[in-house]
Amino acid sequence: MGMVRTAPQAPGALPLLGHGLALRRDPLAFMMSLPAHGDLVQIRVGPVRALVVCDPGLVQRVLTDDRTFDKGGLLIERVREGLGNGLGTCPHGDHRRQRRLTQPAFHAQRIPAYAEVMTREAARAVDGWTHGRDIDVLPVMQEIAARTTMATMFADTPGTDTTAVLESFNVFSHGIYQRMLLPHPLDRLPLPANRRYDQARAHLHKAIGAIIADHRARGVQGADLLSMLLTTSENGQRLTDDEIADQVMSFFFGGIETVAATLAWALHEIARHPQVEQRLHAEVDAVLPAGAPATFDLLPRLAYTGRIVTEILRLYPPGWLLTRITTTPTDLDGYPIAKGATVVCSPYLIHHHPDLHPDPERFDPDRWMGQSATGRNGLLIPFGGGARKCIADTFGVTEATLALATITARWRLTHTPGTDVTPALVNPRGLHMRPTTREPTRTRTM
Repeated sequence: MGMVRTAPQAPGALPLLGHGLALRRDPLAFMMSLPAHGDLVQIRVGPVRALVVCDPGLVQRVLTDDRTFDKGGLLIERVREGLGNGLGTCPHGDHRRQRRLTQPAFHAQRIPAYAEVMTREAARAVDGWTHGRDIDVLPVMQEIAARTTMATMFADTPGTDTTAVLESFNVFSHGIYQRMLLPHPLDRLPLPANRRYDQARAHLHKAIGAIIADHRARGVQGADLLSMLLTTSENGQRLTDDEIADQVMSFFFGGIETVAATLAWALHEIARHPQVEQRLHAEVDAVLPAGAPATFDLLPRLAYTGRIVTEILRLYPPGWLLTRITTTPTDLDGYPIAKGATVVCSPYLIHHHPDLHPDPERFDPDRWMGQSATGRNGLLIPFGGGARKCIADTFGVTEATLALATITARWRLTHTPGTDVTPALVNPRGLHMRPTTREPTRTRTM
């Protein structure tokens, strides 16, 4: 009998911790180091072993075969603890029903109504900026995304403290990744970080529960996401309140993280590339009347703005790490994989693969000329792929495009002197910029 092939293990594993310390210190650099060791590489985080898929073709197989490679593993288990069993975290057995019941809320016909809210919140935010007064970009973009997400999900809900909810969200989202790298006993200790995480999670669940109860009590029937979730049924069955709460947590988490990071990185890269900035300003000046906010009907004419958003999603994918768990024995690249194995795919790694995207570190919106956000041959996967692709991908891209056009039509942002921007996972850390008012020039769109 021949020897069973085993995938090579990444070097640098430490006793007890494995590669957990490297993942904690610089996760993106660690992931980018793995292809040098093979198309399928073993890593260890504490006692848990995982297989990282570095080959684009193998990644496609994992993402499209959701029966064999189910949602689970290192990240999803911890995210599920925090977000619940929603559409983004539930196993295959629950996914089809949840997808069918939530799909109407994200139907293409509903996006224009949501876009009105997106436009309103972006315009309201930039109305409050002051010429020459520096801003910490990521928190500002998070607030825009949070207000938009809450307004589209919970229209006409009185008494919701957006600032407090956003503060809890930031603590919660940071804690999820930190917990992924901690052995289970450590996240149960009464440490300050654990207490902050638990308090933030409890506050979010309490706020969402109160909003759901308010909608039910008042019989709210609007165009918001929550109203859709409360009224959609299949064969007489509806989502329970617990299921709705889990969906809302998932949408809230994804809606803020994705759009805020995309907008922050876009403003950073635009400021670093004067030719891109010039073409963007020419487009928004030609398309938007006298610096007015961008609206849904103008999206087809904001092609260059859309390509900027797509390129940012390639360079800085919000879902930088996807984990799966095998439901049956299988194989990848000739390596046998047992049932219950954790398999990891990184959109960040794939998006920076030089064979797929020449000169991958270069910010180049024109690489998407004639291409959509789905990418060529599925090579752009910021929202995952297959049946588990994010249900709100169109929602997120629409929001980011409208907000970016609205911001740049009225403001030019430059880096504050001394700014040193570094990635904190896929969020920019230390991004301070100075907005200055600009007057639109009537030019032909690029």
